[in-house]
Amino acid sequence: MNSATQQKFSVWTLMAMVVGSMVGAGIFSLPQAFGRETGPFGALIAWTIAGVGMLMLAFVFQTLSRRKPDLDAGIYAYAKAGFGNYLGFLSALGYWSAALLGNVSYFVLIKSTLGLFFPVFGDGNTITAIVISSMLLWTVHSLILRGVKEAAAINTIVTFAKIIPIFLFIVFVIYGFSADIFAANFWGGEDVSLRSVASQVRGTMLVTVFVFVGIEGASVYSRYARNRRDVGVATLLGFLGVLCLLVLVTILSYGVMLRPDLAALRNPSMAGVLEAVVGPWGAKFVSVGLLISVAGAYLSWVLLAAEILFTASRNETMPRFLAHENKNGVPSNALWLTNAVVQTFLILTLFAQYAFRLALELTSSMILIPYFLVAAYGFKLAWTGESYEKDPAARRGEFAVAAIALVYTAFLIYAAGAKHLLLSAAIYGPGTILFFMARMEQGRRVFTPVETVMFVVAAVGAAAAIYGIATGLIVV
Repeated sequence: MNSATQQKFSVWTLMAMVVGSMVGAGIFSLPQAFGRETGPFGALIAWTIAGVGMLMLAFVFQTLSRRKPDLDAGIYAYAKAGFGNYLGFLSALGYWSAALLGNVSYFVLIKSTLGLFFPVFGDGNTITAIVISSMLLWTVHSLILRGVKEAAAINTIVTFAKIIPIFLFIVFVIYGFSADIFAANFWGGEDVSLRSVASQVRGTMLVTVFVFVGIEGASVYSRYARNRRDVGVATLLGFLGVLCLLVLVTILSYGVMLRPDLAALRNPSMAGVLEAVVGPWGAKFVSVGLLISVAGAYLSWVLLAAEILFTASRNETMPRFLAHENKNGVPSNALWLTNAVVQTFLILTLFAQYAFRLALELTSSMILIPYFLVAAYGFKLAWTGESYEKDPAARRGEFAVAAIALVYTAFLIYAAGAKHLLLSAAIYGPGTILFFMARMEQGRRVFTPVETVMFVVAAVGAAAAIYGIATGLIVV
């Protein structure tokens, strides 16, 4: 994973990383997630905003991969280069947390899917489901420790396998589409007003973030690209392809079932939609597609979660023990820490009424700061002119792109709301102990004055979140 391999990735392998990372569990839950918040009109607005915003962010990743080719340490390296050690650490911590929380959602969704056929699994958060999930977690863990780490190759194969059932879902739903049902759903409710639609759109923003997580897949592995320009091409093509799938799955579902019925579906809700069109076999078909999709995405993301800790440690952002590799070249300590935290969250899902929804929302919340800092770094470079000395003509266009990405990511943080920011702080605050450890090991001052203020804000937010959960003010 981190070794200085000479293998170089083609543009198609890089694109498969983008598509494979983005198409995991989220797309299979879109009908219910959007049906709970809005109708087709609000959904189209939401996907337009998300599509443009994430496209601009994709362009920023492309720009940074060309202008800062020495920053190959992952998504957090841009935050560290642009805004200092602590924000670089928070970006690494946020990205790692999003990856492992995404893996928690995969486990919950797998068991929820099996719950369609075996009631003992319930919605994925029963004791039986947690026990089986834990067994799978540590089985995969032991396999990775033996050297099962070719995530790119596995991801390429699984990407093709999981796209096929999504295409077939779209074909069958087009066949069963009802214009009358679609029209009844169109405004998302009886209150047809700008305020109502705006509220509906805001409610979908975290969902769109969750399904777009992974857009940085090619950028993270940019050092392995045969040609640096392939990173931007792969990111753009992969993003546009996945966006088309996401929009079609969402919008077409409104022509099959009324919005309240969509909102009441259990996950994976695509199964319920297809069942309404073709009968019980449709639910089984989608469920098999989901299991294939999640299995591939899980392995890729658990490797990526360990890799971000390992690389951050190698760059003195995380404690040294996380840079340890076993005899098979696997970052074993980073993997142990990652899966120990996944296990903890799996146990916590026993006490969360809507475990998958919580994991989804927390994944989206934790990725917001890393994405915002990437956009901010792109904006900073264009604003100051750094790295544009030999290419001044590109500065104005890339400044505009970075500005839009910055506004969009800032809007996402606003749309997340106070609850999700506090829940994020509950991870950022205590997680800072890793930063303390790293700085102490290096014999360096822990915080600058500005970073001290940031830490105090994170600590206060964490305390408020813990108090809110304990007193019932924050429901998880």
